[in-house]
This record gives sequence, structure tokens and C-alpha cells, in this order.
Amino acid sequence: MFLLATVTLCCVAVAGTSMLFEPMLGSAPEKRVAETAVIDDTRTPVQTPVRVVGAPFEPNVNPRQR
Repeated sequence: MFLLATVTLCCVAVAGTSMLFEPMLGSAPEKRVAETAVIDDTRTPVQTPVRVVGAPFEPNVNPRQR
């Protein structure tokens, strides 16, 4: 309990100190990546063939049958 209280008080002190200095330093502008990113959808996706090893999966719809 003592360790938990100590960590909590330290975190509160750091958060409070940063809130006091925020008006002087200013907050960083938000950078929205989704609005500035260029998405190239002109090329078609290349699907490589996949090798299946083993028997295909078939779900057991009848629990009494194994």
C-alpha cells in the first residue's frame, strides 16, 4: 500500500507540474495523418498462391459424431 501511494503521489506531482507549464510552453499542434497521407489505390493487389498443408477444415456440426 505504501508503494502504491508513493507511485500515485509521484504521478500526480508530475502531471500537476506539466499542467502548470503547459500555458507557457504551449501545446503541440495536432498532426492528422489521415488527412495529409496520400493513398495510392491505382495498382491492383497481387495475390500470391498459397499452399494448403493437410486436410481442409470441416466444422463438426454434429457433436455426437467424431
